[in-house]
Amino acid sequence: MQQLEQEIKELIIERLNLEGMSADEIESDAPLFGEGLGLDSIDSLELVLGIEKKYGVKIQDEELGRQVLSSVASLAEFIAKKRG
Repeated sequence: MQQLEQEIKELIIERLNLEGMSADEIESDAPLFGEGLGLDSIDSLELVLGIEKKYGVKIQDEELGRQVLSSVASLAEFIAKKRG
C-alpha cells in the first residue's frame, strides 16, 4: 500500500504541475482539498483522468469521488480494492 501511495503522490505532482514539490511533502492522510493540499474542482477532474489512465479504475459518481479523493490514503485504498 505504501508503494501505491507513493505512486499516487507522484501522479498528483505530475498531473497538476506542482513543480518544486516532492512526494515526501504530501502526507497520506492530509486532505487533498481545502486546508490540506488546496486542490480545487479542476484539479480533481485532472486527477480523476490521471487515475483512470494509469490504473484503469473509474470513479463513477460525485459522492463516491468526494470520499475517494479525500486523501492519498483513501485514494490508494479505493484503487487497491478496484484492482483486486
